[in-house]
Amino acid sequence: MTTASIIDGKEVAAGLRARIAERVAALPFTPGLRVVRVGEDPASGVYVRNKDRAAKQAGLHSATLQLPEDTTEAALLAVVRQLNDDPAVDAILVQLPLPRHIRAETVLETIDPAKDVDGFHAVNAGRLATGQRGLVPCTPKGVMHLLAAAGTTIAGARAVVLGRSNIVGKPMAALLLAADATVTVVHSRTRDLASECRRAEILVAAVGRPEMVKGDWIAEGATVIDVGINRLPNGGLVGDVDFAGASQRAAAITPVPGGVGPMTIACLIENTVDAAVARRG
Repeated sequence: MTTASIIDGKEVAAGLRARIAERVAALPFTPGLRVVRVGEDPASGVYVRNKDRAAKQAGLHSATLQLPEDTTEAALLAVVRQLNDDPAVDAILVQLPLPRHIRAETVLETIDPAKDVDGFHAVNAGRLATGQRGLVPCTPKGVMHLLAAAGTTIAGARAVVLGRSNIVGKPMAALLLAADATVTVVHSRTRDLASECRRAEILVAAVGRPEMVKGDWIAEGATVIDVGINRLPNGGLVGDVDFAGASQRAAAITPVPGGVGPMTIACLIENTVDAAVARRG
């Protein structure tokens, strides 16, 4: 048994943000990011502040539009359309979750696909699925950066994605497939989930269940990317993978916190610059 090397998401994200800042400094314009937040969800508040700080450090013009909890769907859609039409805005992010009376899908589909920095619009999802250029969801994009930083060979590798969400699981599978991995997507209805995970040379866990993936689900020498962030009753944070157990079998593993999380924000900044360059030529 070996103890896995740690894939340090903070370090990889810092390097990516530094490269983005150099890129922004060389542009003849300042890319513009607008984050729209409805209500006062505490976790969203922390995340939005971190996004804003990272964007400004990279040299972007970033601002958050804070709307009250009782904002109507129609009013939110009007704000999104106004941002679509604003030439100074290159990237729009509507922070989820939204209040229950607002349909998130309707809002996300209203965002101009060219400014859809989260990569959630059906046009961008379709481009990813068909191998065309588009804006890619930030968390799966961050995972690809981490795999590169770990020196993991993707082409030809058996990759298992645990989770089938539109935000992580499905785009993650598409990115790994585009990088020539042999990809299996598993989920709560998969028979003998543990055996499927043991086949993985690359395992990406994004199911949202604390330490669901046990150490003996991991193949010797696998690379394990833990997307999950779960808060325990005692306030501690754990991922979807039993880190202690998995570390005894994996070759490389991301910690929680400090793994995928920092990459998501760095890739949001990267997407904003990509969107700005694509729009402005």
